[in-house]
Amino acid sequence: MNDRYFRQIPIIGEKGQDMLHESTVFLAGTGGLGSPVGFYLSAAGIGNLRIADSDTIEITNMNRQILHTDERIGTSKAESARKTILALNPDVKVTAFNEFIDEFSAKCMIGNADIIVDALDNFTGRYVLNVVSRELEIPLVHAAVAGLCGQATLIIPGKTPCLSCIFPSAVTTKKTPVLGTTAGIIGSIEAQETIKYLTNTGETLAGKLLVWDGEINKMDIFSVKRSKTCQVCG
Repeated sequence: MNDRYFRQIPIIGEKGQDMLHESTVFLAGTGGLGSPVGFYLSAAGIGNLRIADSDTIEITNMNRQILHTDERIGTSKAESARKTILALNPDVKVTAFNEFIDEFSAKCMIGNADIIVDALDNFTGRYVLNVVSRELEIPLVHAAVAGLCGQATLIIPGKTPCLSCIFPSAVTTKKTPVLGTTAGIIGSIEAQETIKYLTNTGETLAGKLLVWDGEINKMDIFSVKRSKTCQVCG
């Protein structure tokens, strides 16, 4: 047993640890949400991490995008994330894509991943991931943040409502204000949902939407239903 994982094996079991090591995760986005996801999945011992981000690092990212450092400003976020993750856990195999996520590139980058993690900052890309998740029958962990609030859910194709069922016409707001700790909380929930799903540990957010209001420190979980009129899975 690798002592690195000594404190978590009593929770997920040695079989669960082996499952993590054998799993491939596609992480879409390495910003505010993707940073804690990348850190905690790597620390937990994910075997293969495929990360995609077409952006470069800006100074305005630094309040929340903790995978990156000041000296890397102006460079590729995907490559910066790869360097940080490997420094944290060199046993993780990291493949970085400095590519924009669209309907043509997504399938290629996702490949044979066991799960997709949506750490994007826009619903245009999220809807692409939702469609690909459905077509490839790969589960999708979704999250979003704004200000002091955030949300998360786990979508399992054919079993739960898809993202378009829950948010049929979401609008993306550019440069949404967000506190770094909000992204840290919701991104950590995404990472935990991913680990729980891959190791069959505990109850997941499948078929449910978690909503966190950091202003009043309140968390609610709502049941969500499939829409008969959904153009993706209805």
